Amino acid sequence: MSTKYVLVSGGVISGIGKGVIASSLGVLLKSIGLRVTAIKIDPYLNSDAGLLGPLEHGECFVLDDGGEVDLDLGNYERYLNIALTKDNNITLGKMFQLVLDRERKGDYLGKTVQIVPHLTDFIQDWIQRVAQIPVDSTRERPDVCIIELGGTVGDIESAPLIEALRCLRWRVGEENFLHCHVSLVPVINTEQKTKPTQAAIRDVRSVGLSPDIIACRCSEPLKQPTTDKIAMYCQVDPAQVIAVHDVPSTYHVPLLLESQGLIPILKNVLHLDNLPDPSLIESGAQTWKIWKNLTATQDRAFDTVKICLVGKYTALQDAYLSVRKSLEHASMRCARKLEITWLDSSDLEPETETTSPAAYHKAWGSLCTASGIIVPGGFGQRGTEGMVAAARWAREKGVPYLGICLGMQIAVIEFCRNVCGIQAAQSEEFVADAADKVVIYMPEISKATMGASMRLGVKTTHFQENSGFSKLRRLYETKAPTVDGLPAAASDPNISTATADGEPTSKPSPSDPPIISERHRHRYEVNPQCIQKMASHGLDFIGKDESGERMEILELRDHPWFVGVQYHPEYLSRVLRPSMPYLGFVAAAAGCLEEIMGGEKLGMVNGA
Repeated sequence: MSTKYVLVSGGVISGIGKGVIASSLGVLLKSIGLRVTAIKIDPYLNSDAGLLGPLEHGECFVLDDGGEVDLDLGNYERYLNIALTKDNNITLGKMFQLVLDRERKGDYLGKTVQIVPHLTDFIQDWIQRVAQIPVDSTRERPDVCIIELGGTVGDIESAPLIEALRCLRWRVGEENFLHCHVSLVPVINTEQKTKPTQAAIRDVRSVGLSPDIIACRCSEPLKQPTTDKIAMYCQVDPAQVIAVHDVPSTYHVPLLLESQGLIPILKNVLHLDNLPDPSLIESGAQTWKIWKNLTATQDRAFDTVKICLVGKYTALQDAYLSVRKSLEHASMRCARKLEITWLDSSDLEPETETTSPAAYHKAWGSLCTASGIIVPGGFGQRGTEGMVAAARWAREKGVPYLGICLGMQIAVIEFCRNVCGIQAAQSEEFVADAADKVVIYMPEISKATMGASMRLGVKTTHFQENSGFSKLRRLYETKAPTVDGLPAAASDPNISTATADGEPTSKPSPSDPPIISERHRHRYEVNPQCIQKMASHGLDFIGKDESGERMEILELRDHPWFVGVQYHPEYLSRVLRPSMPYLGFVAAAAGCLEEIMGGEKLGMVNGA
């Protein structure tokens, strides 16, 4: 079967939900037995997402190969159970740079290099090449490639990308290409307005694209007259107008699309009558059953777990999108409704008590009533003293704590100050000339450039001999849930099959401490010279890198759950298989950690 392409574009406004709809389309295609990959195209001139501000653009997602990419690739991996590469994220800046590099090497033989055809052909070649890369555990070529075009059609910067996609439709053949355009149907004075969608479809057709499906985002279900009106003025069949109204969670969106007959439309437009692999058809049907059970379990959960997220970028929740999704995955596994309090760490600092007493007392009130406290990653000094205060509260009051990357370093600083007696303990990131640096700049990291200069991608972590007491280790040693016998992703953090440089590892015996693989993104590390003193005061570093010199995991004994990890486990959390650090944290906060460690299936796993 020829590779099929599904383009998802958007109109009217940005941030309309293209990523969730693209991922949901992929779920439907997988449910009928197809292998699916995904590409995100962004029209900005940055080479990648590594230096984009989280308060402007949301989180930077990190892949196995160290690629710093758009957060939508995280959606694709979570929904589709796949492991993508940095080539799956196209930016206009990257394409310009590579074309100009080719021109400098003389690849164009003196021709006048132009947007059309040189840039547009290069983009098409890139898409077709990446669409062939295996991304799931079958390690076979994908059948379908989902392409999401960022921004809105009509933006000036998108013009070369749209032209490339227009040409791609004719290059691969209409029977191998489906276009879904996402538009907005606002509700004004109880009336559903169709004019924005009519204008959006007019804009799309003016650049040579013709949508096969119009996905209408609305705060409420579309009324039939609204659907009929959009169909008439946009010259499509009413069945091709799909209502995507607000639902309790984004995990309901695939069910919403399927209930409106989208699978027959996909089969018809893409000529999917003869599906290639009967075993995958059965696997897809089982996965779809699990997905439906998962959402039903989420709807039936009544008990609430209250988590306080203490961070620097809480003004934009998408800055912590993967963290939030990982908490959701874990709460569903624990059969709990998740309630997150988004707390700006600066509000916990003494200065705020003077400048804004109301914010200060409200922040501390939220912290003190939380069932669990999480401090995620971040950069820079602002708000870090508030994080230290939160870590101290969690340690001293027995409140479950999870520190991710910066959050682990914060836990180290707090412990050194208040337990080890190192009053001036500090991070080199915050105070470059500090006398007592318990967190230091990694020596191998370049200080000359910022982009792609961190310790990035999948690295192995070795549990130490002294880790037998560890609750986190017990969770990692629990057999990882699978979907129909297939690992949840190409890079399974529960089973290490390759080292950071790709060489196979020998499988440890059951009595050996486990080796795990997780994704990293950091420049700073715990100072190895301080480890002995912290250990003598009761802070155990139970996980280290392959050299045994870089600290990866800390855990306090005799605490309900006080764990810090240098890696970012949220990047490998999946809907059907929660991340172990997040699962343990949420379970401890919900009071069901012993049941989870004992293997009890409180939530839905593998259809149970």
